[in-house]
Amino acid sequence: MSADINLEKEAPPWFDYPLRVQPHHTDYAGIVWHGTYLAWLEEARVECLRSVGVAFADLVSLGVDLPVVDLGVRYRRAIALGESVLVRVRTGPSQGVRLVWDCQICLSPDQVCATAQVILAPVDRQRGRILRQLPEPLQAAIARLQAGQYSPE
Repeated sequence: MSADINLEKEAPPWFDYPLRVQPHHTDYAGIVWHGTYLAWLEEARVECLRSVGVAFADLVSLGVDLPVVDLGVRYRRAIALGESVLVRVRTGPSQGVRLVWDCQICLSPDQVCATAQVILAPVDRQRGRILRQLPEPLQAAIARLQAGQYSPE
């Protein structure tokens, strides 16, 4: 899988999640450790879903989990301790019930440090099986994301 972002003209707008690089995000040299990017991507996806009315705890209470089933990251520029970053996420084209997320980690919208594509699959927590269709609240949330209907706090 390529970590290049889907650049279709009809892609929804980005959901922006700002962060400042803290000491625990970095290696001994003060550069963001590569695994930190993955945690930031997850935080941004969870907050993006929350912005359209779906708290991750709500999915858990419905018996649904959304594990990562595929992930690709392209690192372009190092990020250092103390820098402010913008983690940008948006839904990509659907692949059945799999949820595709296009992502960027930037110092500014014009200075992209990493791109990623993350694919999640809805799983029945009790049976451990991929669901054949998304639960209605998640379907509605994805429709709002595709329409760019994010709502802050």
